[in-house]
Amino acid sequence: MESIFFVGGTRSGKSALAQRWAEAQSPRRLYLATCRVEDAEMAARVALHQEARGTGWQCREESLEPLTVLMEIRTGHYGTAEDGGNVVLLDCISLWIANLLAAGLSDEAVLERVQHLADTISQWQEEGCGPSLAVVSSEVGSGIVPVTPLGRQYRDVLGKANQILARACTRAVLVSCGLPLALKGTLPECLL
Repeated sequence: MESIFFVGGTRSGKSALAQRWAEAQSPRRLYLATCRVEDAEMAARVALHQEARGTGWQCREESLEPLTVLMEIRTGHYGTAEDGGNVVLLDCISLWIANLLAAGLSDEAVLERVQHLADTISQWQEEGCGPSLAVVSSEVGSGIVPVTPLGRQYRDVLGKANQILARACTRAVLVSCGLPLALKGTLPECLL
């Protein structure tokens, strides 16, 4: 079981590189989406992502509890490896954090969920079990300080979440302008 954390700015190419990595791992994959479609513009964005993925992908949407889906895969309650459960692309942590904050969870409760995900990833790596996993998140700490309290809260919580997950994954890749830079471990050959 390998895990790789992809982080970068908006439209940096991080999801495309995570997809390339997942496709190099197995012909059957699961796309675990945290996005909630609440308007036409977001529906159009989701449609573009679906089109870019093509065949060989199963999709599961889970805006609040992505770890539940991962546990279902691990315990065999979500189909088989042939259904795409042996490689998972979790896209994305930044939307998951936004969803949890919008649901009224405190910073501490959000980070507790992130830590539980990180602990699960670490445990699977130690045991050599569970699906290979690509985790995608946005880097929001490189810009200006947000003007609103909610914006600052989101930036701070996401920054902490990114640190927790980058530590847990075997590799971490920063993506800028569509180019990957290894932050932890080496770049996988499929990304060169």
